[in-house]
Amino acid sequence: MNIKVFLTQFSPILLSSARKFQQIMCAWLLVLFCLTFVEFFFCDVFKSFPEESLLLIGLALFNNLIFWLKTWLFFLPVFTALFFFRPSIAKTSLIILLSLLAALHLALVVYFSTTLVPLGADIFGYSIADVKQTIGASSVLNLPVISVIIIILTLSIVTFIFIPPRIGANQKVALVITIASLATLSNALKQNSVPLNSEYENSIVLHKSDYFFSTGFNYFFPKNVELDIYADSYILQYEGSDTSISSFVFPDEIHYPFFHTNEAPDVLTPFFKPIEKTPNIVFLLVEGLGRAFTNEGAYLGNFTPFLDSLSGKSLYWKNFLSNGGRTFGVLPFVFGSMPFGKNGIWELNDQLPNHLSLYSLLRYNGFQTSFYYGGNAGFDNMKLFLQRNAVNEINDLASIPPTYEKLPAKANGFSWGYADDQVYSYFLKNNKSANAVQPSLSVLLTVATHDPFLIQNQSKYLDAFEQRMDYLGFNEAKKSSYRVFRQQYSTILYADHAIGDFFRAYEKRADYSNTIFIITGDHRMPEIPLRSKIDRFHVPLLIYSPLLKRTAQIESISTHLDIVPSLLAFLKKNTTMKLPATGSWIGSGLDTVRSFRNIHSYPLIQTKTAMIDFVQGTYHLNDNQLFQLNRDLEEIPVKNDAKLSELTSSFNYFKNKMEKLSKEGKLLPDSLFQQYKIH
Repeated sequence: MNIKVFLTQFSPILLSSARKFQQIMCAWLLVLFCLTFVEFFFCDVFKSFPEESLLLIGLALFNNLIFWLKTWLFFLPVFTALFFFRPSIAKTSLIILLSLLAALHLALVVYFSTTLVPLGADIFGYSIADVKQTIGASSVLNLPVISVIIIILTLSIVTFIFIPPRIGANQKVALVITIASLATLSNALKQNSVPLNSEYENSIVLHKSDYFFSTGFNYFFPKNVELDIYADSYILQYEGSDTSISSFVFPDEIHYPFFHTNEAPDVLTPFFKPIEKTPNIVFLLVEGLGRAFTNEGAYLGNFTPFLDSLSGKSLYWKNFLSNGGRTFGVLPFVFGSMPFGKNGIWELNDQLPNHLSLYSLLRYNGFQTSFYYGGNAGFDNMKLFLQRNAVNEINDLASIPPTYEKLPAKANGFSWGYADDQVYSYFLKNNKSANAVQPSLSVLLTVATHDPFLIQNQSKYLDAFEQRMDYLGFNEAKKSSYRVFRQQYSTILYADHAIGDFFRAYEKRADYSNTIFIITGDHRMPEIPLRSKIDRFHVPLLIYSPLLKRTAQIESISTHLDIVPSLLAFLKKNTTMKLPATGSWIGSGLDTVRSFRNIHSYPLIQTKTAMIDFVQGTYHLNDNQLFQLNRDLEEIPVKNDAKLSELTSSFNYFKNKMEKLSKEGKLLPDSLFQQYKIH
């Protein structure tokens, strides 16, 4: 068949197909624009909408247009092929697919309006059971919201059926649109990525479906990372300057990419009295405890009066970072100083590589080890990590007696579990360290400061929230903007009060004088708008003990990964414990210099599938954007190609080591693991 015959026979079909496609897709663009205003409505009703609304609406509509062009390019060949087979099937199929896309987009919008975090590929990193539990806990879905969703979806379907016939189609316009959609493939046209006033504003204008699909594509089809030959020298040169922390030495990087022969320096002993007896160690890991609203100088205001008073008697790191943006990472990072995996190294289940941790090493040295959590310890595979580290006691939702009070249940009957003060009370009653001969390591992880932010006696803490705003000197306009998040702030005040009661009760115990308390957040609560990208990781760290002989307010940056190396160095110096001189810790130790600086180079992982952040020196790399940090951990976007290349290369170096680990599957030699294995 020659071209002339083909055009004569099929040209009318092609033209008719293009016309019908253009009409339906124009209706799709109208639906997308309407969904944008629905998103702004949800954000304004459930949270708050920034003042520069016109700019944000314009950017959001532009990002809708970019997503629409991508869907044009994706559906055009499919529609055309079906149209040749049967036009009615092509039309019906496209309307159904676009309606499903509208439903998904609306679900993503509702999710963001509650969590203030766009949902990406991280959902693929969770088990079905974890997803069900998260949905059950969330305050996203309720009868009014479901009613609005049904109404909007119905209107969308009506739009697809009745609007297209009333839209005029033009061949030239269709050609221009197709060319523009092709430009999105080469990133000639892309979503706005210029940083706005806050991370919250950046997230508002982000197209939620585009983000979901693009992160999902990158998750299932990751790009191969090419290692810059100078990456290693970047890290070594940086870490070796202006610091007492030596560069790591890797004796067999091919088989054990993270195993090194270095020990962290002992920086804690100078702050303590002479240790006469091996101390007990108690960790309080507080859900969502961010620096943004914790202690003096918090940019949102100090809503933790007890912790603020305790910080003045402690070693207090103002610019401390979690290495994970959600709870999934807190146990492996804080107690194992472990590297990440594809979905978190703890998601490897039975293939989790042999490793040492603070838990296992202290248990090996005769400590009684325990974990207390108000929720289900199986969530995020926490229980697997604890069992692999031979923790003596795991106390959670399944084992804490029902005589203790749970958090209030939602309308669907879901409750995360036991309230913070109840977990503390159970620990104080159940833990026998006060009368025990052996020392103990106790870890308490809280859950009350988590969506849906329901606590007992909530009215009491809502009143405390109002009083706190008066104390902080807020005017009426500022109070009004904060009241949008009154549920969140009330739980923060509750959590702080519960910690205060815990300490007042612990002071009466005989072992109080020989106990070291370590308090930090697992990550910063995202349900109160984030100021910046680093804000998600900015948490306080307090080390408090009656054994301290002097205190310090520390501005230098350290992370969760640094806790284990420093604690082990301290215990090795001050006790007779048998501890290894080598290890696979990612962290190189806490920095106790009081002035602002960062001697570390570390990756951060926002969700299980989003390892796009890297901090080195005073710079923060987020995806392909570079920011500079100041002493308040505010970040300013900078244009510095040399520094961008340096951090990218260092980040790629770490990613390549992770790739080696995933292939070799070993963190340390079997001989070292067997030496400290708990039998």
